[in-house]
Amino acid sequence: MTIQIDYETDRELGIDYAALADQVAEKVLDMEACPYDAQVNLVITDNEEIKKVNTEFRNIQAPTDVLSFPMIPFESPADFTVAEEDESYFDLDTDELLLGDIMISADKVFAQAEEYGHSVTREFCFLVAHSMLHLLGYDHMTPEEAAVMEEKQSKALEELGITR
Repeated sequence: MTIQIDYETDRELGIDYAALADQVAEKVLDMEACPYDAQVNLVITDNEEIKKVNTEFRNIQAPTDVLSFPMIPFESPADFTVAEEDESYFDLDTDELLLGDIMISADKVFAQAEEYGHSVTREFCFLVAHSMLHLLGYDHMTPEEAAVMEEKQSKALEELGITR
């Protein structure tokens, strides 16, 4: 697993975000039985920048906590057979599966940690788990989909000992 991180804000999270992102991403991939080494790009930014991207890609003119940009059009969540049919989903140099990009607002990490009464570590890890599931084709547009994602996020964090 390779996570390429661009830290684009002056606001420091004060945690080992690189190790935590790697740990959470690996856990989600293991839970979803990903048969490949994978690659993800992670951008940690601020509310101003994530608002620009949210406006551009979702036409929502407000900052958000996390944005996910999947590279693979999974027909059903975590069905990796789609990758077997198209070598363009793999990095030619490393043979890693290119899952996509994650953008997290450090400002929202702090705000939501306070709002929900848990640590910055827990909030950051929750957002990574949530976004990793999006990169694997999960969504939460219906109550049923939301329940599946919530269960998977909770299980990943619980198994890693990252609790509220």
